[in-house]
This record gives sequence, structure tokens and C-alpha cells, in this order.
Amino acid sequence: MTRKRMIMLAAAGAGALVLGFALWSLAIAPMLGRQAEQYVILQGNVDIRQVQLGFRVNGRVAEVLVDEGDRVEAGAVLARLDSAPLENERAAAASELAMRQADVQRLETGMRPAEIRRAEARVVEARASQRSAEETARRRETLLAQGAVSQQAATESRARAEETRARLNAAEAELRLAREGFRTEDVEAGRAALAAAEARLRNAETRLADATLKAPSAGVVLARVREAGAIVQPGETAFTLALDRPLWVRAYVQGEDLARVAPGAEAEVWTDAAPDRRYRGQVGFVSPTAEFTPRTVQTENLRSGLVYQVRIIVAEPDALLRQGMPASVRIRAQTAQPAQRGAGARP
Repeated sequence: MTRKRMIMLAAAGAGALVLGFALWSLAIAPMLGRQAEQYVILQGNVDIRQVQLGFRVNGRVAEVLVDEGDRVEAGAVLARLDSAPLENERAAAASELAMRQADVQRLETGMRPAEIRRAEARVVEARASQRSAEETARRRETLLAQGAVSQQAATESRARAEETRARLNAAEAELRLAREGFRTEDVEAGRAALAAAEARLRNAETRLADATLKAPSAGVVLARVREAGAIVQPGETAFTLALDRPLWVRAYVQGEDLARVAPGAEAEVWTDAAPDRRYRGQVGFVSPTAEFTPRTVQTENLRSGLVYQVRIIVAEPDALLRQGMPASVRIRAQTAQPAQRGAGARP
């Protein structure tokens, strides 16, 4: 190969390299740059959500229905207390309520017709006794003037007449009360006592229902702390439940990317344990306040600084997503819209 031909081939190769670099700069590189700008890559962890479950009432554990590792659905019964004492409380409250209801009905209805008639009969009896006593007193006063009876007999007759007059007044007052019914204050007091009895019954029913411990939501039993026969106090932990629905990934975005991450944006989640398994998600929350990068999270450039918390809700999680495990998130970035100028703004 001649020297002249070698120079020509070298010049042609250099031209091809220049042409390729120009094509990369003008077409492929901008396209890749735009594609990278469409997403924000974040690092985080699957959120740890646990709840300590216990009874709201004290008592003896009668039965425990689940064990550690069991998956339970919302509303599933986990354990029960001995309900006999609570059932007795409810029965006593129900009896008191029935008594208060009868009292209020009596106060609102007033006296029965038979009671009114009895009060009328007492008035008639007292009136007859009073007339007889008055006549006896007048007669003895006449005899006293004639000297036929002693002063003591006349005085006793007058006292007897006054006594019967007082009894007549009392009988007439009772008759008026029987006809008018009970006072408004008595009726209101009876109704208040009835309301208190109803509240005590509701409280007893609530305590009886609290003797059954149920799962507040679906999850996995992490710890079984109490066994059958144990005496528990209100608020003592009996189970630890891990809540995995809905499943969240907690990630952190730096300030320069904050405007590109918005609630409702589409997201993709994967983990180091199964990098080929991708999960669909959606941004559910972006914190309005900044915080320092948690120690459990390392950004790609391994720098610690102010970040904003982002919560991604995973649409269809499976058993491969475990609470606390590291996860990577790719979020479709939000395109910043240019601010519109007002009518009076300067050009």
C-alpha cells in the first residue's frame, strides 16, 4: 500500500468519526437527554407500618385464635376475654334502665283513675269526720255554759275539731295533686335519670364488645404477647400487627428536583432482591417541609443534605416487598409550565 493511499484512508476515517460525532450531538444525545429528564430516580425504603393491639378492658384471656406469622383480614377475631363479668354489668344496666323507664312513664302519665278516686274518698271521709267533730265541739260548749260538762271535755272537743279540719285540708291537697299530676321538675329529673341509665347501658355494651379483639385492617401477626389464661389490663399489648395494605414506599427527593415530583404522578418501584420485578405505583404525598437525609437512605451521589419526603403507593404489591427493605423509585417528572403574564405585565 502506497503512502498516498494510507493518507487518504486515514483522512476518510477521520471524516467518518467527525460525521458520527456530529450526528450524535445533533440527534441521539439530545433525545437521550430528554428521555432522562422525563424521570426522577429516588432511593428509599418500603414503609414500616405496625400497630400494637390490646384490649380496652381488663379481664382474663379466654382464647387466642391466631399465631405469629398468620395473615389476617380486617375485622378478623384475634382473641377474646372471659365475658361473664361484662355480661353481668350489662344485665344490671339493663335492669336499671327498665326501672327508670317505668318511673318516667309514671311521672308523665300522672295518677291512675283509681288513685284519684281513692283520694276523693279520703276527702269525703275527712270532711264527714270534720263535721262530726265540729258539732260535738259546739254541743259541749253549750253544755259547758249550762254546767253540764267539764271545761276539759269542752277543750278536748275543740282540739278534736281542729285536728279533723287539718286532716281535711291534707286530703284535699292530695286530691289536687292527684288531679294535676306531678310537677314539671319531677318529670325532668326522671327523664335525666333515664338518660343516664341509657348511657350506662351503652357503656356496658361497649365494654362487652371490647372483650373481643379484632384486627383493624389486613396484615400479618408479628408478635403474640399474651396467652390464654393471662390477666390483662387496658392498653396492654397483646399482638403486634404489620399492616401491608396499602403498601407505601418512603423516598426522598432533593430540592432541585422537587418541582418535578407532584402528587398523582406515575411511578415504578423495584428492589435489589428482585430488580427485574417492577411494581406500578403513584405518588401520594410530597412533604411540604425539608429534612436531613435519613441514615437508612443513600442517594446515588452518597451526599447528605436537605431533602423532601415522598410517599409512593404501590398498586399491586406481593410477598417480595417486605417492610423496611431498600427500594428504588422512578417517577415520571412533571413538566414545569411557564408562568402566564398578566394583562398589565411588562413584556
